[in-house]
Amino acid sequence: MSGTEVHYTRYVALGDSQTEGLGDGDDSTGLRGWADRFAARLADHSPGLGYANLAVRGRLAGQVHAEQLGPALALRPDLATVVAGVNDLLRPRFDADEVAGHLEATFAALTGQGARVATVTFPDPTRLIPLARPLAPRVLALNARIREAAQRHDVVVADAGRHTVVTDPRLWSPDRLHASPLGHERIAAAVAHALGLPGSDDSWTHPLPAPPHPVRSGPRAGLGELRWAAGFLGPWVGRRLRGRSSGDGRTAKRPALLPLHE
Repeated sequence: MSGTEVHYTRYVALGDSQTEGLGDGDDSTGLRGWADRFAARLADHSPGLGYANLAVRGRLAGQVHAEQLGPALALRPDLATVVAGVNDLLRPRFDADEVAGHLEATFAALTGQGARVATVTFPDPTRLIPLARPLAPRVLALNARIREAAQRHDVVVADAGRHTVVTDPRLWSPDRLHASPLGHERIAAAVAHALGLPGSDDSWTHPLPAPPHPVRSGPRAGLGELRWAAGFLGPWVGRRLRGRSSGDGRTAKRPALLPLHE
């Protein structure tokens, strides 16, 4: 357990749908998400914390760099989180060096202005989506580059990609692309632990209790994969073919530094 004294006054989150909070609430009732949950933890130790969330669903790493970095720097955070790259991984054309380059440039600008920066690595998608087997080498390559870039700029890494628990289906929403509320809570705990917040520990890496029902296999599992592909993969591919994104027309949900009202 960490006993490090921390005090931040201005926290800014940059990223895509995971940081925006998809899978934890909805657009009608409001999204929470790991960054909101982490900010609440942070506020317990930093009274008066101002929190902004610039993340927008569907954004690529290059878009996060181009669209969110400037507004983030203008807010002059003393703490920032940068989590992006999954949307790039899913595209037909993927260049790990290019994606990591955008992330590193974002890291460099924020740390250069004096902010403490944290980021997260990604899990092996094949444990959640068997059809995603071709993506596994991409994830490994991007995670390796994230770790290298983070080391060069003294960025804290919540290394979720190294822990099996992060692929437990119960930590993911039905679309398998966004964390469930429990998953968002684990991400928040991982970032808190990586930053050494008081009261944080490695319990986020511990496996969940055994499920009450056995995991489906055989024909039933195959049918489940087909339903998932029709319900989630098909619409996603369709948007890409039409040159559209789930984030078209959307802006940041919390563009200004505001206090938390818990």
